[in-house]
Amino acid sequence: MRIEDMGLLAGAGLLGGLCNAIAGGGTFFTFPALLAAGLSPVTAGATSAVAIWAGHAASLIGEGAVLRQELGARPGRVALFALASAGGAALLLASGDALFRQMIPWLLLFATLLFAAGPALNRWLARREVSVPPGIAGLAEGIVAVYGGYFGAGLGVLLLALLTLTGGENLSRLNVVKNALATLATSIAVLIFAFGGAVAWEPAVLVFLGAAAGGVLGGRLARRVSPRALRVAVVGLGLLLSWHYA
Repeated sequence: MRIEDMGLLAGAGLLGGLCNAIAGGGTFFTFPALLAAGLSPVTAGATSAVAIWAGHAASLIGEGAVLRQELGARPGRVALFALASAGGAALLLASGDALFRQMIPWLLLFATLLFAAGPALNRWLARREVSVPPGIAGLAEGIVAVYGGYFGAGLGVLLLALLTLTGGENLSRLNVVKNALATLATSIAVLIFAFGGAVAWEPAVLVFLGAAAGGVLGGRLARRVSPRALRVAVVGLGLLLSWHYA
């Protein structure tokens, strides 16, 4: 691997980890960098999922009691979510590079719009009492899980919006459940990608190390950097990337 590609991947991981620690949106840095380093679209998507997995898992540290109470009350739905996530990851591997390449600009645009609208959407949903039938809620969770296994950018926004509709009003507890489901989807996808031979491990390590450093840096800068300003910058990047890959 060329030294400039190594620097690109580590730098993208650093920026992605920093953004995830403050406002989210790290995939907008890691996925395009892996494509720019010469990885095929499917391999770039799988490798990006592996590289950012630890960030999802780390968000659950110290939340064991909440997880046992919240997820223990819905074992069937959690199992279906896991199964749908596996289906999404398998779908990425089966779709191949040609189809996934055509999907990239639309997936990035969808994730960008989700990322931009996320805070306002969740505030709007939290102010309204909406009754969602269990069947529709389960179907929606399945669709979101498939998306999480297939691509995953903006997954947290989708999950929090869905949980706000179906899971109650305690936002802090819903956020823990959201992180747990995102971690579950990513973990299953990572396993499938790894056993499917779709992961480029050397680039994954470089992005992972950069993301770990970025997460630490982001935690220290969280009070100094405006999440809103960072969100605007990430949305601008997402729109630019959507146009670039179209």
